[in-house]
Amino acid sequence: MAAKWTPDSWTTHEARQLPTYPDAAALRAATAELGSYPPLVFAGEARDLKAELATVAEGKAFLLQGGDCAESFAEFHPNNIRDTFRVILQMAVVLTYASKLPTVKVGRMAGQFAKPRSADLEEQDGVALPSYRGDIINDIAFAPDGRVPDPQRMIRAYSQAAATQNLLRAFAQGGYANLHQVHRWTHDFMGRSPWARKYAETADRISDALEFMAACGISPDTVPQLKATQFYTSHEALLLPYEQALTREDSLTGDWYDTSAHFLWIGDRTRFDGSAHVEYLRGIGNPIGMKCGPSLEPDALLRLLDTLNPAREPGRMTLITRYGYDKIESGLPRLVRAVQREGHPVVWSCDPMHGNVVKANNGYKTRPFDRILAEVRGFFAVHRAEGSFAGGIHAEMTGQNVTECTGGAVAVTEQSLADRYHTHCDPRLNASQSLELAFLLAEMLNQEVKERRKAAA
Repeated sequence: MAAKWTPDSWTTHEARQLPTYPDAAALRAATAELGSYPPLVFAGEARDLKAELATVAEGKAFLLQGGDCAESFAEFHPNNIRDTFRVILQMAVVLTYASKLPTVKVGRMAGQFAKPRSADLEEQDGVALPSYRGDIINDIAFAPDGRVPDPQRMIRAYSQAAATQNLLRAFAQGGYANLHQVHRWTHDFMGRSPWARKYAETADRISDALEFMAACGISPDTVPQLKATQFYTSHEALLLPYEQALTREDSLTGDWYDTSAHFLWIGDRTRFDGSAHVEYLRGIGNPIGMKCGPSLEPDALLRLLDTLNPAREPGRMTLITRYGYDKIESGLPRLVRAVQREGHPVVWSCDPMHGNVVKANNGYKTRPFDRILAEVRGFFAVHRAEGSFAGGIHAEMTGQNVTECTGGAVAVTEQSLADRYHTHCDPRLNASQSLELAFLLAEMLNQEVKERRKAAA
């Protein structure tokens, strides 16, 4: 889809945030092995997601993207996958019920292994070692052998991603996502949360509606959408040797697709002019995202959009804003106005996590829930003022009962952070906080939809 592009053309551009592998032959062997493996997703699925995202760009659906900050080898377990999937289902039900808009569900799962770092080296007690860059590259333990980038880790990451993808497909299509199970998606530990009680009320109303529909002859047997759902996977396209190895030419269209995930995004640190990551992403047919923070100027954004989506294809581009609760209302309008002026069809999604990291008094890195909510409110306020559509949320979250982000109705305090702080990288919302966020999002989305319909009448 791009002139003079090949899966390896990124190698002639400036590549930041990539590890230095000491054994070039081992890297070639690992990527050659990956290149012979089956795709994890199919080009047709990526096109389906692009079509769904095009409806989001039109204001006719909402994007819910969430999952782990960084998947790990140590915490790989079917229960963890199931628990995150079920919270995303709960959030989607809340959003769809409130707004009457379809919710496009995309997980940060089955490939979110690599993480950008602010420094190449990490120092402890006078000892400097390569920074931990995710389990697909090196080990989190601060030890010389484990911190050496190992290309064989890509093979293990592929295997874990394949197993995760397989389980997610089974959950989405095999009956777990049946709307008649809506009450069973709530975790036991959420029973004390007021938002769990509110969710139960919503589930009751849905169950009543399903019983009425069944009496009219409408059931999961006659309407498959009631017993299954579409669920897509995504991750940051950071480790380019891995992404290149899983790039395939679609036999139906002749276009190239990255078959490691349905949706790939480029981060704040790798979206500069002349970037190897931009060069790679411009040539694949998948829908793609780009993080947009305070350092991104409108002219630079427009150049990147012209590079990544020159045909201005609806559903191709999702702009994921990450400003911080105190910067979004002053910084985001400039980008929105520039994109609207040039007529680029984009999905606007809010990442309220990355700009709101603080260090607690006890040394733990955390994200205050009130700041997360404040950024979401600011995101909706900007789009309401500019006449654009606040179309999505991008959250780092888990279905586990962790204590990593302070606040929320469950009142995680700085003192309780140490109780269940399990993340391999950045702090995540737990299941209760995720559901609370969904209800507050639903309020704002419902109001936005009402105003848009009123204006169109």
